[in-house]
Amino acid sequence: MKKQIAVIGRDLHADNELLKEAEKVGRLIAEKGAVLICGGHGGIMRAAAKGAKSAGGITVGILPEVDKTKVNEYIDIAIPTGINQARNMTIALTADVVIALAGGVGTLSEMCFAYIYHKPIIALVGQGGWSEKLADSYIDEKRIVKIIPAHSAEEAVELASNVIETKKKTL
Repeated sequence: MKKQIAVIGRDLHADNELLKEAEKVGRLIAEKGAVLICGGHGGIMRAAAKGAKSAGGITVGILPEVDKTKVNEYIDIAIPTGINQARNMTIALTADVVIALAGGVGTLSEMCFAYIYHKPIIALVGQGGWSEKLADSYIDEKRIVKIIPAHSAEEAVELASNVIETKKKTL
């Protein structure tokens, strides 16, 4: 089975620098042969999917609504859920590892679901948002998953790939 890496981050208010970094993350995920999982809409999700498609990758958008035509143009497989923001749990559960870029409250909820379900989380720092606030820490006192900081798209994807390979060896 192919590796599945989720890219999460803000839909709105992402500047060009952040979008370029997200696109690079998506491209690198595809170059590693992994499937890109995201929320299927705009901003970080669209940029990451665009990057993955530029490298011939497979993209999956897990949508909050029932109308799969709301998906961005770079998504290969649209999964309409009709469960609104509760779809964030599905994104976390679908991923082998999560890469977070910046992000607001939606990204925070995705990070929390990943944390609850013991999914490794890589947080790209330098762009603000919840990924930067939580990098190199635990979300709570349970200390389930330490959020791994990354300082570039290359480092984030390399860390994600290494975490998946390490997990495979321990199973």
